Amino acid sequence: MNVTKKGEVVEIIGVQPEVGTKAPAFSLKNLNDEIVNLSDFTGTPVLISVVPDIDTRICSLQTKRFNQEAATVAGVKFITISNNTKDEQANWCAAEGVDMEILHDTDGTFGNAYGLFIPAMGRLARGIFVIDKEGKITYEAISTEISEEPDYDKALEQAKAAR
Repeated sequence: MNVTKKGEVVEIIGVQPEVGTKAPAFSLKNLNDEIVNLSDFTGTPVLISVVPDIDTRICSLQTKRFNQEAATVAGVKFITISNNTKDEQANWCAAEGVDMEILHDTDGTFGNAYGLFIPAMGRLARGIFVIDKEGKITYEAISTEISEEPDYDKALEQAKAAR
């Protein structure tokens, strides 16, 4: 799959899981160095927000928006994943006052499982996945232009419907 970054075509390697299929398992560390598994949330819908670089404007906006929504949408677990380092993520969260679950995919586990790694950038593509209580993907949106914000309303609508 190809996406663009400010109009320049970049290739995503791998295959994205499809809506209606079981979400690929993953285990990533959070900012407390605890291992978080997707299976930890069985029985709870999960909205996974994937950002290329937490220290860039659009990724910052996306993460702050879902952090705000996490405080008001009951019954849905919100997670942000990037391949920034733990220190980069922790510094950004401290500066921005963000307290949602942030996971770092520095070894490519998530990026490979979800087909989101962009070799030319060494980053993940921008995307959103909603996973229902049974672990199936009910919504997937990979941004065709990395430098544009995703459709928050549609993702939130799907997450609320998965409750």
